[in-house]
Amino acid sequence: MCKGLAALPHTCLERAKEIKTKLGTLLQKPDSAVDFIIPYPEKPEKPLKAQKPSPEEALQWRDSLEKLLQNPYGLASFCSFLRSEFSEENVEFWVACEDYKKTKSPMKMVEKAKKIYEEFIQTEAPKEVSGRRAGDGVNIDHFTKAVTMKNLVEPSLSSFDMAQKRIFALMEKDSLPRFVRSELYQELIK
Repeated sequence: MCKGLAALPHTCLERAKEIKTKLGTLLQKPDSAVDFIIPYPEKPEKPLKAQKPSPEEALQWRDSLEKLLQNPYGLASFCSFLRSEFSEENVEFWVACEDYKKTKSPMKMVEKAKKIYEEFIQTEAPKEVSGRRAGDGVNIDHFTKAVTMKNLVEPSLSSFDMAQKRIFALMEKDSLPRFVRSELYQELIK
């Protein structure tokens, strides 16, 4: 077996070591969910000082995805959970849309719309919106995708609203119940 590894080119061995390191990092339990806040905006933001919620506050999240996503610790925990399932694309899309809606400059709006389109909506995008399996991209139907693409001809703050609402509904129906059953959430409500 070792003889077989020695026969591989050096670059393959280096790549295998990189992959092993990355997998090891993914499998480690985070010390703090703050490490998992999605760094979507281009400009560096002040780090959020997310406080661990009280069990009572965390209990409210099981009935309200909105409350979960509004809480920095809740969002970070939810993202961490979805990453562990290789299905974080929906929440990343939702966060990107929230960031987009805060954009004031028309030039920045066009830039961000293009980035969201390229990352989540266009065919063969890294996190394409028409995927249907976990880890296969954000999940929206073809009609919503077509409406969103039409809205992007002249980007406005509401360009992604329909798609974002569909993703929110999907996360509320599918991701939130799985999160609430997770060990991560169960620890928060103790």
